[in-house]
Amino acid sequence: MKLLIIEDEIKLGNYLKQGLNEAGFVVDTAADGLDGQHMALTETYDLIILDIMLPYIDGLKLTQTLREENITTPILLLSALNKPQDKVRGLDIGADDYLAKPFDFAELLARVRSLLRRKTKEIKQTLIEIGDLSVDLVKRVVTRGSKKIDLTNKEFLLLEFLLSYKGEVVTRSLIASSVWDINFDSDRNVIDVMVKRLRSKIDSGFNKKLIHTVRGIGYILELR
Repeated sequence: MKLLIIEDEIKLGNYLKQGLNEAGFVVDTAADGLDGQHMALTETYDLIILDIMLPYIDGLKLTQTLREENITTPILLLSALNKPQDKVRGLDIGADDYLAKPFDFAELLARVRSLLRRKTKEIKQTLIEIGDLSVDLVKRVVTRGSKKIDLTNKEFLLLEFLLSYKGEVVTRSLIASSVWDINFDSDRNVIDVMVKRLRSKIDSGFNKKLIHTVRGIGYILELR
């Protein structure tokens, strides 16, 4: 599989490239956001590892641009910023995972493999409905009644995950590890904030609510 690393710290970029090469991946590198954007838009990659603090175009802006250009390649953000709101922002604009610096290479490799497994996972059911909510997993179109609901990439993945367990309670730790591959203990607020945002779009203005909080445990998606 072919990966793209966009990292302006040359020493770190070379270290990651060498490690990923040894793990069996083909790796291209770019040292700034402008070159990285050109490569991401003109080449086909299975995953992009993207630093946030980059010359010319920062990682957040680049992520947003790629999603606007319908580039669905999984993106793993790297950043020295480690506050929940920083992670929420990155995930909300379309990144698939967020890894704070400094990190162990073994953890980065595990996240890369997890994102690639998720990317290649076969979709067995393309249209899921619950009540008046309809979700097309291939076209990524969400409607409730006659209303089309616009979701960010991460909100859609969260909804897809909840739908896969519809009628069952899912814990915050399961959401954290399955949707974001992040540690629950340090990222509890990220999960709660993202579920709140998804709920505001899915349930706001509708009499029958679909996303429910199970106090002390997690969440459940069901028609009551």
